[in-house]
Amino acid sequence: MAVFRVLLASLLISLLVLDFVHADMVTSDNAPKIDCKSRCQERCMLSSRPNLCHRACETCCARCNCVPPGTYGNYDKCPCYANLTTHGGRRKCP
Repeated sequence: MAVFRVLLASLLISLLVLDFVHADMVTSDNAPKIDCKSRCQERCMLSSRPNLCHRACETCCARCNCVPPGTYGNYDKCPCYANLTTHGGRRKCP
């Protein structure tokens, strides 16, 4: 019975260590962070609601680390940005 407990404890510890290593590998990407503020200023310069546009754009940029070029469209350049949606199913990112 004691052998079983030791074996179970070592298995659980191993799984926990593997989970921490995997989480560290996922969060530590080597891509440099872009300047979201300036990219979103370019993206939102023609918006009729610039404050709303900037807030949404900067949220999306922080999550995806990219902003499509231009003031509209070009979602194919940044799929993560294009796939973020609101609770209502509409595109979150301008």
